[in-house]
Amino acid sequence: MSRGENWVYTFSRKTSKIAMYEQMGKTRPEVKRDAQKDTLRRNIMIEIRWHGRGGQGAKTASLLLADVAFATGLYVQGFPEYGPERMGAPITAYNRLDSAPIQVHSNIYEPDMVVVVDETLIGPVDVTAGLKKTGAIIVNSQRAPEEVKAGLKGFDGAVYVVDAKAISEKNIGKNLPNTPLLAAAVKISGVMGKEAFFDNMKGSFSHKFASKPEVIEGNMKAVRDAWEEVRQV
Repeated sequence: MSRGENWVYTFSRKTSKIAMYEQMGKTRPEVKRDAQKDTLRRNIMIEIRWHGRGGQGAKTASLLLADVAFATGLYVQGFPEYGPERMGAPITAYNRLDSAPIQVHSNIYEPDMVVVVDETLIGPVDVTAGLKKTGAIIVNSQRAPEEVKAGLKGFDGAVYVVDAKAISEKNIGKNLPNTPLLAAAVKISGVMGKEAFFDNMKGSFSHKFASKPEVIEGNMKAVRDAWEEVRQV
């Protein structure tokens, strides 16, 4: 693999191994640019770190973000940090997104954004470690943003809250917070426009749940609700 090539990491449930697929050999999709809907105009890499517990979908969210971002023409990386994958154990996953080829292939130590899937990790895990002062953190919480910010060890950047649990239970019938949090992360980071994101998410759900249209619609409602309901301190 040459230095300019980018990889996306996908999880194979059948083999329980991480399979790597080289993307540079694929035909990159044409990017639809709209001054009102698409923020791909900037050539600045965005790095995102996800904190969750095993079984909550943090890793799945990072991989899905990589997929939908790639579909809009971005260069992407999406990968988990290796470690114990016990149900409920803390896990970390990462994304890099750029409109230019990504040259770096390492963990992310100074993210632009942090997404906390389980707020009980705040305290036991230093979720703001390395987070840029100009960055943002999104927390899945029913609490007021001011309460959440008080527990973030003096972090002075932007703090956002979305009740992903309530949104997913209302629309999907289960506590699956990763999809609503993905929508919030895309909105706040500005990595792609609203309509491009919605279109690609619907395409992904349609492929995954082809025989279950009600599941597709429930997930899309969760995406739309989270987009509208994420709020800042």
